[in-house]
Amino acid sequence: MSKGWEFKKVRTLLIVIAVIIALLSLIISQKLTRDLSEEELAKMELFAQAYHSFNAADENTDLSLVLAVISGNKTIPVIVVDQDDNVMSYQNIDFGKSDTVSCIARHLDQMRQAGNAIKIWYDDDDHEHYNEVCFGESLLLNRLTVYPYIQMSVVVLFVLLAIFALLSFKKTEQNMVWVGLSKETAHQLGTPISSLMAWTELFKDKYDDSLIEEMEKDVDRLQMVADRFSKIGSMPETQPYDIALLLQSVVDYTRRRSPQTIMYECNIPPVPVLAPVNQALLGWVIENLCKNAVDAMEGHGILSVGLVQEKNHVAIEVSDTGKGIPKGQWKSVFDPGFTTKKRGWGLGLSLARRIVCEYHDGRIFVLRSEAGKGTTFRIELPC
Repeated sequence: MSKGWEFKKVRTLLIVIAVIIALLSLIISQKLTRDLSEEELAKMELFAQAYHSFNAADENTDLSLVLAVISGNKTIPVIVVDQDDNVMSYQNIDFGKSDTVSCIARHLDQMRQAGNAIKIWYDDDDHEHYNEVCFGESLLLNRLTVYPYIQMSVVVLFVLLAIFALLSFKKTEQNMVWVGLSKETAHQLGTPISSLMAWTELFKDKYDDSLIEEMEKDVDRLQMVADRFSKIGSMPETQPYDIALLLQSVVDYTRRRSPQTIMYECNIPPVPVLAPVNQALLGWVIENLCKNAVDAMEGHGILSVGLVQEKNHVAIEVSDTGKGIPKGQWKSVFDPGFTTKKRGWGLGLSLARRIVCEYHDGRIFVLRSEAGKGTTFRIELPC
């Protein structure tokens, strides 16, 4: 099982666990809220009965139990009014900075809109009238209503932090693989390159100089490849360099090694275009894009290379007339291991993005692509 699949499995598991916790929390909290709301409604019905008994009592009535019920309410906001909305009493109302009249009127309106009102009817001398007990939710009930949403937010935050930690660990692990692979490649190339250089010097006295010159070019090329790999893993030095000259040299190199049926179109300014770059690594990126373009065209097509100096950056575009890239893969082509070739590790574009983004503070992306018509990659470098 691949590392990427394992990461996706862990991420999915975390999300599923978070959803289950959130749903259970919401269900339990709603049940507790409903139970508490019913309990407070029962208390208010008892409060209304006690208030009715208090107002209907005579001098011989024992009011101790009634007063205990009325005064025992310490948490539920209550406002008692008559049928003309004159306030008769209130309890547990937080006035804040508002005046008493406006605050009571606001609470009274909210209580009635919520349907929290109980009418107490009286019959005095054939004249019916009533009082109205209006009540709101207690502080505990309000907190319990909000609590599940706070808990869900905490769970979501925890999951996001966990996924971020996994991503950071995955990226660190990938970086270690890149560095180790690159250093080992440079080390392995070093010995045969040294041997080839020695053989080249020996052959100079016995064979055609033109052949030796070509061998020296290939040996120098190998030396440059080893140098490129050795720079991965450490921050390379950058200095102002003519991008036009670099681009032209890469095009000349890839053209000599491409099929003659591949046509090259270059739109490179004849004047220097300077930008702070590492020549060896940026040349590697451009060369990789050109080779990928040649492979995508399968031996026939047009490879276009362009360079434009804009306001605050230099733009390099490499286009082909190959098979194109589906839009859903425009970002994933830069992921390690992604490849459409039968051979290869799928590391080229991943390393290219690392070189452009991390070492040059630039951008590399698929500018456009269409099936059967080709693809354009764009590199933007600050200048």
